[in-house]
Amino acid sequence: MNWRERISVDPHVCHGKACIRGTRIMVSVILDNLAEGTAEEEILKDFPPLKAEDIKAAISYAAELSHERTVSIVR
Repeated sequence: MNWRERISVDPHVCHGKACIRGTRIMVSVILDNLAEGTAEEEILKDFPPLKAEDIKAAISYAAELSHERTVSIVR
């Protein structure tokens, strides 16, 4: 899967945040839902324009970002 085919960044849409192409559904919203334990089927029901491939693209996008940046974890 090439997430670049499903995700776009446009400075005029959602303040330039990564969104599913052709929608205003931000990748971060999908990832937040997944992190909270929301099932893929529920996300697809809550956001009818989404396809299962869009959720996979959001995960792939996040995985690629994690290779580029480190976050300090303070205990």
